[in-house]
Amino acid sequence: MSNWRDQALALAGVFQAAILVERLAKTGTAPAEQMETAVFSLFQKNPETTEDVYGGVEKLLPGLRGARQLIATRSHPEYTDCLRYVLSILYLQRQLAKKPDLLSIIGSRLEKAHVQTDHFGVGHENVYANLASIYSDTLSTFRFRIQVLGDFNFLQQQRIANQIRTMLFAGVRSAMLWRQLGGRRLHLLFQRKKLIAAMDALISKYETLEH
Repeated sequence: MSNWRDQALALAGVFQAAILVERLAKTGTAPAEQMETAVFSLFQKNPETTEDVYGGVEKLLPGLRGARQLIATRSHPEYTDCLRYVLSILYLQRQLAKKPDLLSIIGSRLEKAHVQTDHFGVGHENVYANLASIYSDTLSTFRFRIQVLGDFNFLQQQRIANQIRTMLFAGVRSAMLWRQLGGRRLHLLFQRKKLIAAMDALISKYETLEH
């Protein structure tokens, strides 16, 4: 029995990270709170529930909305590259799952990076630089690499490049969670109705709480 609610949440985490990558690459900026949610998720090792990974369902509403539209229609006027990033993140996570040595390196380096957040806070440039370096030293070593499209002026800025790598890293973390919850890429094709229904239920419940 699949828990569609939890799968929908983890998948929304992947979509939210992908949306942030697209926004950073094309506009040089993205909502700080959403980026901090992504960073927060990287440090959650033994969460009690799926929403604990993100600090609450309401933190994932942008990802839930974007995922719901993209899964339903495969298009979104604002997010033309998002679906490609999502599929690339899911593929990269599958490659990572075959490398337990890299997973343990990532785990120990994340623990050190977590200590850094006590001094600087999760939104600090130093934290992004550290997380980006973990991504570069591990996930960027695969033959398959995610091609990020955007404005060259933004992509060549180190601060924005660090933020983009960190968001991709957070996307892979959500993809890992999604797989642990039974998520499969075929679900995006053949179980769309169940995923959309779960997303609709979450959006309507938590949007009303937002107001």
